[in-house]
Amino acid sequence: MSSTTTTSGPPGQTKPYPEPSKTGTIPFTIPGTDIKCETAYWLWGSLSSSTTPLICLHGGPGVPHQYLLPISHLSSEPYNIPVIMYDQVGCGKSTRLKDKKGDGEFWTPQLFMRELENLVSHFHISSYDLLGQSWGGMLSAQYATTRPEKLNRLIVADSPASMVTWVQVANKLRSKLPQDVQDTLTRCERDGTTDTKEYDNAAQVFLEKHACRVVPWPKELSEALGALKEDDTVYLTMNGPSEFHVIGTLKEWNITKDLHKINVPTLLINGRYDEAQDEVMEPFFKEIEKVKWVRFAESSHMPQLEETDECIEVLGHFLQS
Repeated sequence: MSSTTTTSGPPGQTKPYPEPSKTGTIPFTIPGTDIKCETAYWLWGSLSSSTTPLICLHGGPGVPHQYLLPISHLSSEPYNIPVIMYDQVGCGKSTRLKDKKGDGEFWTPQLFMRELENLVSHFHISSYDLLGQSWGGMLSAQYATTRPEKLNRLIVADSPASMVTWVQVANKLRSKLPQDVQDTLTRCERDGTTDTKEYDNAAQVFLEKHACRVVPWPKELSEALGALKEDDTVYLTMNGPSEFHVIGTLKEWNITKDLHKINVPTLLINGRYDEAQDEVMEPFFKEIEKVKWVRFAESSHMPQLEETDECIEVLGHFLQS
C-alpha cells in the first residue's frame, strides 16, 4: 500500500494476490423470462478438493467483485480453501441489462438467489460456505433463512438485517459530517440533483469515514466503484443514489423476523467505523442460534481491505473450526 497510510489508520492490504486457477462465464436464464445472461466467475483452488469451498457475494447491489479480492488469500497456505467470486448479473463482467433500470419487479433478491443456485448447480457443488459483504450479506442471510441443504457455514460481513435501521444509523453518521457537506447533500436530494459531481464529492466525505479508511483508496475499491459509476442500473433501482439516500426497492427490506430460521454456524464481522454500525447487525446476533461476532478496531465497511491480515485470519479460523 501507499506510504501515505497513517500509522493510526488501518494497515490495508499489502500482499500480492494468488492468481485464479480458473475464470469463465456460466449461462443463466432469468427465471420467468427468455432473457439469457452470463455470470462471470473467478475460482481460486480446486473444487475437486475435499475442502468445502467458499462462495463470495459482493455488495452494492451492483458493485462488482474486485474489492473482495483480499479474500482470495484464503486459497493459499495455511488455509487452502477453494474460493469462488462472481459478478452478479447486471454489473461487472457479467451480462448488463441497462434497459431494466428502474424496473423494481425485475431486480429482486429472489433473482440473485436463483443466480447463486445456478452457480452451485453449474459446478456440481455438494456443500459450500457462503460469505456476503454489505448487500451480499443481506442476500446471503435472506437465502440462509430458506435453509438451503448445501449451505454449511455463513459469514455476514458489514450488513443490516433491516434497511430501515440502516438508514436511521446512516443519518446519525451523516449528522456528524461538516455542516457544509450535510447542506450540499440535503440540497441535492431535495432538488433531484444527486447525479451531479457536487453530490458525489459530498458523499465521498461520508465514504472516506465509513466505507474505507485506507488512504489513498485501494485500486481494487476504485475499480469496483468505477464500474458502478459506469453502470448504476442495479444500484439505483434497488438502493438509490447513495448509501444513505435509500429510495430504491430495498428501502423497506427487513428479514429480522426470519433470522431464527438460519440453522448453520454464522460469523458476523464489521468495523468500528462501519456504516454497518453494531446497531444494524445486532439482530443477527440476537436471533441466530449458532453465531460469533468479530468487530475490527481500525476498519470501517471493508475490513478485508483495511485490516486484511487480521480479517483473513478471522475468516480462515471460522471456516476451519
